[in-house]
Amino acid sequence: MRKFLFILVAFALAVGGCGTKKIARFSTKQGKRPDLYIEVSALSHLDYFDDHKLGMKLAGQALGVETDYQGPSDYNMNEMILSLELAIARKPGGLVVVGFEESLTYIVDKAVDAGIPVVTVDSDLPNSKRIAFVGTGNHRAGYTGGMKMAELLNRQGKVALMTKIGQPNLEERIKGYRDALASFQKMQIVQVVDTASDPIRAAQAAASLIQRHPGLAGIGCVEAAGGAGAATAVKEAGKVGEIKIVAMDRGSEVLHYIEEGVVTASIAQQTAVMPYYAVLILYTLNHTDIPITSDNAKAGVPGCPTVIDTGVIVVDKTNYKYFVRKSRIAASDPSLPWKALPATRWLAAGEGPIRSIGCAAAATRATAWSPPGITLLNRPANSSVYWKPRAAPQP
Repeated sequence: MRKFLFILVAFALAVGGCGTKKIARFSTKQGKRPDLYIEVSALSHLDYFDDHKLGMKLAGQALGVETDYQGPSDYNMNEMILSLELAIARKPGGLVVVGFEESLTYIVDKAVDAGIPVVTVDSDLPNSKRIAFVGTGNHRAGYTGGMKMAELLNRQGKVALMTKIGQPNLEERIKGYRDALASFQKMQIVQVVDTASDPIRAAQAAASLIQRHPGLAGIGCVEAAGGAGAATAVKEAGKVGEIKIVAMDRGSEVLHYIEEGVVTASIAQQTAVMPYYAVLILYTLNHTDIPITSDNAKAGVPGCPTVIDTGVIVVDKTNYKYFVRKSRIAASDPSLPWKALPATRWLAAGEGPIRSIGCAAAATRATAWSPPGITLLNRPANSSVYWKPRAAPQP
């Protein structure tokens, strides 16, 4: 273990020490496998997974290796399995996999049986042959959300929870909420609803909760889509401040609603850290033998940490501005003053003082407000409008 820690320290010094920007590898030893590390996930349309891509990119740059991110934009496990099959065929040095469902276990085992180590991130597959898991301690994330909710409600009131049904990591977060709120006799969980990781469906579910449970005091969300949906429903019902919302993650809409005071807090993860450390584990296994025993393989010793908890942070009005991401478009030109606005009604091309470029055709909600001198540039699938100021047209 001391040797592994030494490697981590050496890596940190090589990459970030002495103020140098030079990229350095902490091992020049030839790896057992090619230095290609691939993450396979789903739901890449959610801005949450931009942090996964960032972590992979930064790990590749720091180690001087090739990294890649693959997988479907929606929640499609068949497509994700196909992406994993294609990744295995490339014979990488290791795979980073988001373990959404147990149905992925067999394909992870197939990769390991082919000699490709797998580290799961974000959501674990503990029954698979994966070598390690790097991600949020999900029970603790839910427990933190539950304790924050109890604080906001003075330890009394009816609470509803929003999740994506059937996802193991989210079930752990729901249990964390239950365990936290069970400590308070005057608090009651009245219902748990399914968002299907879709902001529109989440808004519909939240609206139904508000109608079904008069006196609802709080809505707790354990995945990224729920917070924005709950905020939309609470705002439309005229219950801002009356119903407290504890969201999950740091989506642009959630941060905007925290600024507005519609969402009181969100439980954010250190998401980019997950794939970053996963690649570091895979690279270490590829290049360094740590002799825990005389024969690690026969002794059943992995030679690396098997679980790394990346922790959570409570985001509220005191610190939300530090979590604002640059938009995906802005990433191509960081000098532009881009902002992300939540959408409640889509403006058609030419409507109002905007010029529409590449907007999604099927928009169900959008903003009726169009500030003067705005160019509408893109509408990604997670319902954020990205815009930048432009000069107002001359009369």
